[in-house]
Amino acid sequence: MSRALPKYNQRRVALTGGAAAVVLSGALIAGSALAGETSGKGAGARPLAAAGTIACPDVASRLPAVPASARAEVDRNLALLQTQIAEANERLTETVGQGGPDFVKSAILGPLASKRTAAIDRIALSIGRTTAKPQGLGSLAACTLRAGGGAGTAAPGPAAAQPGGAATTGTIACPDVASRLPAVPASAKAEVDRNLALLQTQIAEANERLTETVGQGGPDFVKNAVLGPLASKRTAAIDRIALSIGRTTAKPQGLGSLAACTVR
Repeated sequence: MSRALPKYNQRRVALTGGAAAVVLSGALIAGSALAGETSGKGAGARPLAAAGTIACPDVASRLPAVPASARAEVDRNLALLQTQIAEANERLTETVGQGGPDFVKSAILGPLASKRTAAIDRIALSIGRTTAKPQGLGSLAACTLRAGGGAGTAAPGPAAAQPGGAATTGTIACPDVASRLPAVPASAKAEVDRNLALLQTQIAEANERLTETVGQGGPDFVKNAVLGPLASKRTAAIDRIALSIGRTTAKPQGLGSLAACTVR
C-alpha cells in the first residue's frame, strides 16, 4: 500500500502538471491575442493624426440657382454627400495600418468617389428637369487624403485662412418650434416628435457643414450653401408637423416663419 501511493501521487502530479501546462498555454495564447488586439486598437486610436482626414470638393457652392421643384432632391443628395464623407472618415480611422500602400485609395477613396458621382449625377439631373443641366460637376467627385496634424487635424486649411478656426465660424441659431406648438393630439404625437428630432439633426448637420467650409466661397456662401438649404429642410419638417396636428384638431398657423435660421 505504501509503495502504491508514490505511483498515484506521481500520476496525479503528472496530470496536474499537464492541466497546468494547458491552462498556462491557453493563458499565453489568450494573452498574446489580447495583446495583439489591444495593440491593434491602440494603433487605430492613437495615430488619428497619421490617418488624416478625407477632404472633398464642395458641391453646393458650385451649383447654379436651384429650381424650387428640385430643391428637396438636391438638398437630400447634398446631405448624402456629407454622410458619405463622414462614413469614409470613420472607415479611415478604423482601418489605420491595414493593407498596403494603395489600401486607402482602393478601399476608401475609390468607393467614395463612386458614391459621390452617383449623388452628384442625381443633383444635376434633378436641376436639369426644369432648367439647364449644370455641367462639369463630375470633377468634384474625387476626394483626397489630407494628412493629419495632431491638434490641427480638424480643418488645417480653413484654420490657416481664418485664425481661430471654428470659433470665428459661429454657430447656427434657429427659432424653437416645440415651444410654439399647441397641445399635440395623441394621434399626432409620434410624427410630431419624429420631425422635432429631425429639426435638431438638421441644425447639427448645418453646424458641421459650417465648420467644414470655413473660408470657402464668397460673401454669400453661408447664406446660399448652408442657411438656404437648412431653411428648406426646416420648412418641410415644420409643414409635416402642422399637417399632422391638423388631421385631428385645428392646424397651427404661422409656423413657417420659424424656418429661417441665422449664424450667431
